[in-house]
Amino acid sequence: MNNNNQLPLKDVRVVDFGQQIAGPAVAMTLADLGATVVHIDPPEGPMWDHPANAVLQRNKHCLRLDLKTAAGLNQALSLIAEADIVIESFRPGVMQRLGIDFEQLRQNRPELITLSVPGFASNDELRREWKATEAIVAATSGAFTDMGFNRVLMGIEPSFSPLPLGSSYATSLAASSVVLALLEREKTGRGDSIEVPVTAALMEGLSYNSYVVEGLPERYKTMREHEIEYRKTNNIKMDLTYADLQEYLDPFYRTYECADGRKFYCVCPSHRNHAKRALIALGIYDELIAEGLPDVKDLHQPIAEWEGETSIGVYPLPKKWADIISAKMKQAFLTKTSDEWGRIFGEGQIPGAPHRTTQEWVNDEHTNTAGLIVEVDDPEYGLMKQPGPITWFEHNAEAMLTPAPRRNVSYEEALATLQNAAAQAPLSRPTGDNILPASGKGWLDGLRVLDLTNVIAGPHSGAFLGRFGAEVIKLDPVTPLYDPLIGTLFTFQTDMGKKKALVDITTDDGREAFNRLVRSVDLVLINAPDRQMKPLGLDHDSLQAVNPGVLFCRLDCLGGPRPGPKTNYIGYDDIIQANSGIMSRFGGPDTPEEHAHLGTLDVNCGFAAGLGMALAIYHKHKTGIVSRTRTSLSAVTNLAQVPFAFDYEGRAPFNEASGREALGNHELSYFYQTADGWIFLDSNTQELPKLAAIEGLAGVESTSDVRSFLTEAFAQASTDYWIDVLHSADIAAATPLSIETLREQYSRIADGSSGIDKGSYAFSIYPDHPSGHCLTQIDHYSIRPTEARIKAVAPTERFGHSTREVLREVGYSDNEIDDMIERKIAGLGWGKEFLPS
Repeated sequence: MNNNNQLPLKDVRVVDFGQQIAGPAVAMTLADLGATVVHIDPPEGPMWDHPANAVLQRNKHCLRLDLKTAAGLNQALSLIAEADIVIESFRPGVMQRLGIDFEQLRQNRPELITLSVPGFASNDELRREWKATEAIVAATSGAFTDMGFNRVLMGIEPSFSPLPLGSSYATSLAASSVVLALLEREKTGRGDSIEVPVTAALMEGLSYNSYVVEGLPERYKTMREHEIEYRKTNNIKMDLTYADLQEYLDPFYRTYECADGRKFYCVCPSHRNHAKRALIALGIYDELIAEGLPDVKDLHQPIAEWEGETSIGVYPLPKKWADIISAKMKQAFLTKTSDEWGRIFGEGQIPGAPHRTTQEWVNDEHTNTAGLIVEVDDPEYGLMKQPGPITWFEHNAEAMLTPAPRRNVSYEEALATLQNAAAQAPLSRPTGDNILPASGKGWLDGLRVLDLTNVIAGPHSGAFLGRFGAEVIKLDPVTPLYDPLIGTLFTFQTDMGKKKALVDITTDDGREAFNRLVRSVDLVLINAPDRQMKPLGLDHDSLQAVNPGVLFCRLDCLGGPRPGPKTNYIGYDDIIQANSGIMSRFGGPDTPEEHAHLGTLDVNCGFAAGLGMALAIYHKHKTGIVSRTRTSLSAVTNLAQVPFAFDYEGRAPFNEASGREALGNHELSYFYQTADGWIFLDSNTQELPKLAAIEGLAGVESTSDVRSFLTEAFAQASTDYWIDVLHSADIAAATPLSIETLREQYSRIADGSSGIDKGSYAFSIYPDHPSGHCLTQIDHYSIRPTEARIKAVAPTERFGHSTREVLREVGYSDNEIDDMIERKIAGLGWGKEFLPS
């Protein structure tokens, strides 16, 4: 096979002991990218018996071994002896007790890479022994209590969501860490032992829900926040209906009913061009101008200096104009169907999409044409529609679109498969006596990245690289397109550790500066649709002409491995939430509601881009091939919905837990009120005898109405009592905690460390943040190698703070830089204040 057509992990061998979602999903991701994977289940089969295993085990050779027997353990160790990577996802210490000691294995084979994906961190003394199911991790980490302003105003707490977000984030993060360890191994011959706790991954994914800016100016508070404060101050019950709630939403950030009775989600706040295009497409722009809609030219000045009261492109709009615009938009949307509006918005480069279910998403023309959904002929379920890859190379994506079905094999077949793969894998790394000692450096020390992204997903991917030692240069336009809420406030998370420069690359002189920067870096990163690549000079030929060998990564909204009808549609996280069924599940099909975790898909899209960039760097180092790597919000929504995002003939109905009334997956996986609070029980029918043995629960195994029985029983004692007795019986249960509670318990003044030694939760407080506010943020702490260094990235600097330094580095003199600033080809800031008041 031509090297250019080989998948990047073709020569990598993996033994996968993972169970549930996260561990198997990491191995699935590696298998999708070409790795040879042997998956091992216990004798009784997968611990999670679900059709989604057909997805998680595709491209794998599967067998069952009893590690509690000498024969089974010896067979497992023989398989490991042929592997490059070993993956497990049990509680800390389980594998070692079974006789598979990662530390000992790596002493004998320092080239081995081991990955553990426990629910809670191994250094979390309180929780490390808990049975850490997906829901238990979510409940403990604030994912069911910090569900946004909508749920607060409707008086709904706790809220439940069946999305496996923790495992979704952990999959991308852990897969990235393994590829980066492979890169280091190519240089030194040494592997690494890595831990990625699902809890820490979830907290990094919820970073926008957890950060706090003290003294945040009033201009950033939405109508919902003002209503919450008003009701709290006046002791008014939080009891808004879904219909009433809609009137507290910004007109450019809400759901509208269309002529076909279906719903459409418009998401174009904070960007004046998108909002204006939407109003023109709806036919109401001229009306609003005639009625006196003001237009503030510079939204990054303090409000006190504005020449008008508001403008399109401001988020949030003041209530007066929000009400006027919403009323007109509601009437306009009723004139066409949701599909018609979808085409108008998509072709008009306006962010918006019709609400659809996951079943519709899986069977949609675009997702199937674009390779976001692929077909696999599974031995149990027949021809299945399954999620496509989460990241891919442009030059050989086609090779990832025909996954092999999972295949049950014998031990002898599995061993032969690994041995054959090893025999065909050329060694390019140091071996034997040439293996180098651990360097203690970051995996990406010395790498330079030019980051051209905006909003969340793209910038988040650039920031992700910083923890491994990469130097990231963030290049923004001299004149901002986004208002300060998205354009500045979000950057407190997404631009950490970056040098920030402002250059107008649409001018000739600015383009020369851009080309000099491209020549100075190893990788260029952008989030934009394909149609923008040639005009920006970022197509393959143009970019290679400027810097032969430079790598490239692109993120977008609806892109897939192949072109599809909606490939060039633009959009945000919310667009795909609406279109892929997340909102219809969370709020209910008739009352769709945004899944409240800001960055639900955005953050993981950033992590998936991080995986793609790691692959490109590794593949170039190993083969010399220069690649362009891709991911999209649409690709990662499939990972976030892996228990639902598939279809086949005879499939059970798409009836997973949905709507605001849902408090769990079923009566044994459910929120129950106790005498003094709430508890989340995450059990199953096999554990009914264990439940019945607990004092206060006798008879639960014989009742015909388990939910009513448990509702009455749990109300008889405190949450602490139930947690204690359930944990003693090794039954999964948790007290739902808020992120605020976690932040209070696990925050420290920023101390220059990454927080990986702090357990499952670690926040840093920045009293002297460059914004002028005290800021508290979750650490970049989920990836925990034993030998490589994880860097504590610096807080986000002001826009243009490093313009002079960045331009000097590419050969400009101080006089030339002054001239560029004078002519507004370069800039030193977007306004008088970092975070405008």
